[in-house]
Parts: sequence; C-alpha cells; structure tokens
Amino acid sequence: MEVGPISSAPRTVEEIFKDYSSRRAGIVRALTHDVDEFYAQCDPEKENLCLYGHPNDSWEVNLPAEEVPPELPEPALGINFARDGMNRRDWLSLIAVHSDSWLLSVAFYLGARLNRNERKRLFSMINELPTVFEVVSDRRQSKEKSSMDGASKSKLSTKRSSDGQIKSNSRTADEGYGEEEDEHSETLCGTCGGSYSADEFWIACDVCERWFHGKCVKITPAKAESIKQYKCPSCSSKKGRQ
Repeated sequence: MEVGPISSAPRTVEEIFKDYSSRRAGIVRALTHDVDEFYAQCDPEKENLCLYGHPNDSWEVNLPAEEVPPELPEPALGINFARDGMNRRDWLSLIAVHSDSWLLSVAFYLGARLNRNERKRLFSMINELPTVFEVVSDRRQSKEKSSMDGASKSKLSTKRSSDGQIKSNSRTADEGYGEEEDEHSETLCGTCGGSYSADEFWIACDVCERWFHGKCVKITPAKAESIKQYKCPSCSSKKGRQ
C-alpha cells in the first residue's frame, strides 16, 4: 500500500472530509459495483489481507503496512479468511462495518489538530453520508430514507423560487413546513459546511444524496426546475474520470 508523505496529509475540515469521501467511495465501489473482482481477490489461501480505500476514489486489497506503528490507522486484518465460511452477503456486511470504523479512524487521525468545533463539524459532514454498511446492506433509517427519497424524486422539500415562495407540485407551501425545517436542521452544505436555513435555496444530489446551497453549486431555483436528475460537481467529475 502506498501512502503519501505526512506533510501532504489533509489538514482542514474540508480537506479531511474530501479524503474521507474519496476513500469511502472506493470501498463502496469494491463492495458493490466491483464486488465480483473484490471477492476473487480475497482468496482465503493468501496471507492476511486488508481492504483499503484511497484518496483517488480507488480501492485495493493488499497486505497490511509493514512499518510499526503504521503511518495511518490500518483497516481490519484478514478479511479473506472468513470469505468461504460465511454467507456472501453477511461477509460483505461485516467488511462494510469494519470499513466504516476504519474510515472514521483515519478521518479523526488526520484531524488530530482540529479544535472542538471543527471536529463536531467534520463528524456532522461525515454523518450526512450513508455509512458503507447502510449502502451494502441497503439499510437506511426510515426518517432519512423518506426524507431523501422525497428530495430525490421532487426536489420540493426546500426548493424556493427567486421570490421566496416554496415550489410545490404535490402539496401547499404551508403543508409540513415546520416538519421540514426541523428535519433538516442538522443538514450541512456539502460544499461550505454551512448549516441548513429555511430562508435559503438548497438542492440535493441524486447520486450521493448530500445537500448543497444553491449558490455554492451555482444552481438557481429556476435552473433547478429544468433538472430531472441533479449531480453535484463531485459526482459529475467522478463519472467523467471513469
């Protein structure tokens, strides 16, 4: 496993979150889209293997780092040994749980010098994303699922026109308004990390399900009306590199 020099390690909340998101994306790909390839690489006859997610959205099955202590926290060791002794779905879910723990440990290792408020903001940003386990096992909290599904299907929850009126094709502006504000009170913008405000226009990415200030992603309420499926800049750039 190749590890970049410690001097180039992410330092700010935004940089650490970007590192976390990219490593997470690589692991999610290994356990979903590339699962057959991942399964084949986890040969139980080989030595202790680990699943790594890298900052460039890629994944790797490899032996653990030789240096002690390692430059970064290490993921679960020996994931290949249980491959043939467990139900495949259960095995993948177990690896997903360990991967979530590893991703958090790396993020907060890199954030060791953050202050209390910065650590809280980092965790809030991380918590806006589904865990690897939730993606692999398709287990989302009912509240989150209903909220995000509604946002993905209609973009009606917090979308506002230039005159400040809520756009709605299925319900009135006042219906459920207070519930929406409470529900999104802990939502943070995926770009600037700012907290949700009912006075601002927000839009949700249909791919990663993160929320963004319209001004941060340069999307106006009028422009949003013509978008059938919105992809944030990060998800759009990832597709372009594939």
